[in-house]
Amino acid sequence: MLSFGRRRKDQSPEPAGYLPGDPVPGTVAVYFADDPRRLYQLAQWLPVLELLDDQHPVVVIARHPRTYAALSGMTRLRCVYPPLFHHLVDLYERSDFKVGVYVNNSQHNFPSLMQRRMLHVHVNHGESDKVCMVSNQVKAYDRVFVAGAAAVRRHRAALIEFDDAALVRVGRPQLDLRPEPRLARDGRRTILYAPTWEGENASNNYTSVDVLGARIVAAALSVPNTRVVYKPHPRVPPSTRPAVAAAHREIVRLLERRPGNEIALTGDILALFPVADLMVTDVSSVGLDFLYLRADAPLLIADRYDDRARLHADAPVSHCADIVDSDTVSALADTLEHRLTDDPHRAARYAARTDYFGDLAPGESTARFLAAVDDAVRTRDRGLAALDTGPTTQQLREAGEPA
Repeated sequence: MLSFGRRRKDQSPEPAGYLPGDPVPGTVAVYFADDPRRLYQLAQWLPVLELLDDQHPVVVIARHPRTYAALSGMTRLRCVYPPLFHHLVDLYERSDFKVGVYVNNSQHNFPSLMQRRMLHVHVNHGESDKVCMVSNQVKAYDRVFVAGAAAVRRHRAALIEFDDAALVRVGRPQLDLRPEPRLARDGRRTILYAPTWEGENASNNYTSVDVLGARIVAAALSVPNTRVVYKPHPRVPPSTRPAVAAAHREIVRLLERRPGNEIALTGDILALFPVADLMVTDVSSVGLDFLYLRADAPLLIADRYDDRARLHADAPVSHCADIVDSDTVSALADTLEHRLTDDPHRAARYAARTDYFGDLAPGESTARFLAAVDDAVRTRDRGLAALDTGPTTQQLREAGEPA
């Protein structure tokens, strides 16, 4: 039974997963401070981190009690819960973690960055053209792992005085781990609609659910000999935004009226890709994952803003996709039918795949990621040795040098 819920008489939460005051063995500390609503950001990394654990022992540091509880059933990695800042400081001071890994741009990452004897690596939780993929916060990390050339350009275009030497191209290691297909082929063509959520602010709102979702699904249902699969972002079904919630319910109703289609609210979306003959999605990591794994299949991008120029500028993948917006949605059924038999964007998709992910064969992203972490570990050891053997502040002062 987990003990994180116990409180002392002063009502302060107690650490769990380790004995306070003792060092926790491990080389890589994966720091995740958010509540379970964002746990999907870490979850997609867990299989890769388990591979890393064989090379450099990994410890997951969870700072939210329900996140810590959920992780116990998700991974074989050691997980610890230092609830308060002084617990975290003590954990870091007594342990010898060499590299800290961060999977998002959360403001809650910053208490961990106080640790000066680790090398801090930001890996993010996907490759996407969303504005939230590039934050000025990346300047706080020693290294920033990105997928490929498109991400490098994204950082250069968005940040002032950012040293892009910190960027390390590693591809997308999660895509090397292919889950078993969730659905079997049944003789029909499969159209996958996988919209994103509305984001936490207006600038991060790319969802098509509330403005186009029901019309997209209705059009897909009208295409003969097709099966429609609806796989929304995990944060769409529980959305508190009335328009999104209502549109989601309408999409579910449309699909439930037509037996033989699928509503996939849980599970790994990658397990749906093998049977998808075409995908409609929004600006998100899902579309780029599909581009990497299924560049042979047509991709359609929804644009809630009806701004084609902006979409092409912000999301280069849109150049090799049909665009669904208020002007084109009325003809979407015909477009879907045509794309299932005539695919003029195929060559452009393969070129875009290389731009986003590099020319990496399956398995090579994982190897590159593991090598990049290994290099970070060795760099930390060299840097720490130099600090420990260098002159002290007092010695510099006595020598007349600036401290």
